Amino acid sequence: MKALHWMLSALIALIAWGEVRGADPNSAHPHQGIVEPFLGPPTPAPLDADQLRALAQGETILTTLEGDRGGRGIAIQDIRATSDLVWDRIAAFDEYPGMVDYVVECEPYLANESDLRVRFVLKILGFRYEYYIRHDFRPDRGYITWTLDYARESDLDDSVGYWAVQSHPEDPGQSRVFYSIDMRTRGWMPGIVRRMIARQGLRGATGWVKREAEILQRNRNQALEVDVHE
Repeated sequence: MKALHWMLSALIALIAWGEVRGADPNSAHPHQGIVEPFLGPPTPAPLDADQLRALAQGETILTTLEGDRGGRGIAIQDIRATSDLVWDRIAAFDEYPGMVDYVVECEPYLANESDLRVRFVLKILGFRYEYYIRHDFRPDRGYITWTLDYARESDLDDSVGYWAVQSHPEDPGQSRVFYSIDMRTRGWMPGIVRRMIARQGLRGATGWVKREAEILQRNRNQALEVDVHE
């Protein structure tokens, strides 16, 4: 769930690999959270006329705020698919390696009602990067939030974020998706590189969901057309 911290963490692996202790499912994370988590349903900021116009033209709205070791970002994207299909793709963790760049392993290891925990592994330029995410999974209420699973040690220092999916206000057959993340990496990276990767990661986070959900929507529409003509 999470192209921004996938790409940022991958770059940190290249720049400061020697500072990373390595993920360990048998050890607790060094802390219990240094970034304030998102609790309950997120409240995305209202959109102005220019942003609404950009969304209608298929653009992604991006906002980033970077610090020395990470930062917060939000991406907003309109998707030509119903919200149930958008959630189908977001929740398809086992399929992430085939859908999301750099993700080579992705497996849920605990599912207890809304508590869903997933192990992610990415690989780029030969480096392997692993972390554990604990989701508060509530698609019936239109959102999912996450933090690291602090019971396990991750290669990220910290990560919190959310997905929020709404029916499009003008077309219930489409969706408006909000993706936000606030993360911290271990080590330091140049500001210009951090900003570039942050924005590309945000765009990619909603981009793959848009691509995959719209494929499902087209397949559904084609199946309905076949049923009508039979």
